[in-house]
Amino acid sequence: MGKDVVADLKRDYISKLLAKGARADGRQLDELRPLTIETNFIGSAEGSARVTLGETQVVVGVKLILGAPFPDTPNTGVLTTNAELIPMASNTFESGPPDQESIEVARVIDRGIREGHAVDMTKLCIEPGKEVWIMFVDVHVLDYDGNLFDAANIAVNAAFKTAIVPAKRAGKGEDYPLPVLHQPISITAVKIDGKILLDPTHDEERVADARLTVATIETGNLCAMQKGLAGAFTLEEVSKVVGMSRRIGAEIRSKL
Repeated sequence: MGKDVVADLKRDYISKLLAKGARADGRQLDELRPLTIETNFIGSAEGSARVTLGETQVVVGVKLILGAPFPDTPNTGVLTTNAELIPMASNTFESGPPDQESIEVARVIDRGIREGHAVDMTKLCIEPGKEVWIMFVDVHVLDYDGNLFDAANIAVNAAFKTAIVPAKRAGKGEDYPLPVLHQPISITAVKIDGKILLDPTHDEERVADARLTVATIETGNLCAMQKGLAGAFTLEEVSKVVGMSRRIGAEIRSKL
């Protein structure tokens, strides 16, 4: 049975439930799945976290090495974000070079933490124009059941909060905490049959008409948005998702 046929069957099932205001796992439309956060999960990393959101499980590691800044930003460190989606995590992932999905996950996560100024990158500069800390943020998916954006975003913020800059090991003075400025938290919603659902499962993602990811910081200010899939949101629906992102983002931030 092909994937499209499976998706059609699941769409019919999900649509019938939504018509009654219900979801397959019994959640409210604006309710997240159970969330657990573990920090210092990888001993060899400068910061790390494992996040479980429902059946989706993500590990994030933060690594810092010395290197040269980009010529156009000589006074700031360098941020590089990668996402690894391997077949072990889901039969929908394929082995080989990063595909479009893994590139999109990395870009959405990167945009949230970069535009939300999660880290004061100026404090990762050692000598302007010559030497800075290069920060690698690596996202590894262990189990996939939807909403990688939010699971990975939460794991990145948790890893940042406990990360240490290894200055002593590099002969650059004493170690110091990663200079965290903000905690930009993303919330993802999908639209199915005109209804807005938060924290979609994989089945819900497969039949969704449109997807919107909104990242906010502590003040409630927006720092990033990403629209996905072919469908559209009305202005009222976008405002609704933004409001939910602010409210739930604050709840998640209190758990970090």
